[in-house]
Parts: sequence; structure tokens; C-alpha cells
Amino acid sequence: MRVAYRDLGTMEYKTCWQLQQELFDARLARKAAHETSEDAGTLLLVEHLPVYTLGKSGKQENLLIPQAYLESLGATFFHIDRGGDITFHGPGQLVGYPILDLEMIGIGLRDYINALEEAAIRTVAHYGITAGRIAGASGVWLDEKSPRPRKICAIGVRSSRYVTMHGFALNVSTDLEWFNRINPCGFADRGVTSIEKELGHEVPMEEVKSLITNYLSEILNVKIYK
Repeated sequence: MRVAYRDLGTMEYKTCWQLQQELFDARLARKAAHETSEDAGTLLLVEHLPVYTLGKSGKQENLLIPQAYLESLGATFFHIDRGGDITFHGPGQLVGYPILDLEMIGIGLRDYINALEEAAIRTVAHYGITAGRIAGASGVWLDEKSPRPRKICAIGVRSSRYVTMHGFALNVSTDLEWFNRINPCGFADRGVTSIEKELGHEVPMEEVKSLITNYLSEILNVKIYK
């Protein structure tokens, strides 16, 4: 089974959201037409300009500043159709949007979310960072058993008829100050971190892209190709 890979570089959120939706709709149409092939979908990797997104079940009060002030800082805001609450996307954060037919790959939604988390866990482990999961809180966390765990990768997914969109956001060298203006993912008592903050030095974004793509390929048992 194959998955196409597209590196979008840096892209404004709305444009990327529209591209996701087009790929998602096309994938659903192929599924409805019972088309058969070895092509299970597309993986988009991107860095966004500063933007806050609120999931369909999220609470507006988790944005801690007025939207007008947010816009004065150069950020945008979107209420979108993924799971989860509020999060931030911006430069230095690797965002992955897999638009996949899970039925073709042969896994369910819960296992798919676990696969996204596992790919991030293995990626940060490559740099000597130990991360894990917290029951009832999606994403990847450091010091997950401590009173104040730190999230390094957020997960938020939408699916219809086993076709997915949205995905993961891994903090590589993200300016974490942006997260002080929200309750990240709806939690007021938990922190946020990045690979760079944990290590105390920079890591190449291209290297992180390669790592997480290879781990996703391995975990999902698909060939990811350009």
C-alpha cells in the first residue's frame, strides 16, 4: 500500500485547510465509486504562519485573549471540524495532515491515532527525549506522570467513512510564548514544550520530517513516496 508525500514548506492555514478538504473529498469520491488501487492517500507536511485553531467540541474561553488582540500580534483564528480543543500552529512546528483511507490500510480510528502518537514518540526518542501518553488526553507528553506534564505533540483528527484529515503538530523549535495565550488543548494545568527546548540546541527541521515520515511508514505498514 502506498501513500503520496507532499512537503508544502510554509503555508497560510486557510489555503492548506482548503487543500486538505479537496483531497479529503476526492478520496471519499473514489471510495464511493469503489475504485481500487494501491494508493491509500496523501501525507502533507507543512509549517504554518501563526494561527490558533479550535476543534468542533472546543471552548472559546480557552482562548485567553480577545481575538482582535490576537490579530494585532499577526496571528489568525479558525474554528474547524477536527476533534480536540484549541491549539497553536506556527513556524518551527511540524504539522502533518495524513488524508488516508484507513479501511485500505486495515486499521481503525483508535489504532490510527495511536500510530500518529507512536511516530512522534519514536521521533523524539531519536533525540534522547522520553515521551508517552496520558489516558483521556490525546497527543504526546513528557513527564506524563508528574503533576504538570508537558505536551510536545498535539493530535486532532476528523474522519468520515474511515477517511481522515487533520493530524499532528510536533513542536520542533516553536516559539512557546504563543501557547501562553491559550489553555492548550483545553488544559489549564499542563505545560507545552519542544524538541529544541528539551535539548537546549537546534535540530534540523528536514531531519525531523524524514524521521517522522519513516516512522509513519513503518507503523502504518505503507510506502510513503514523493
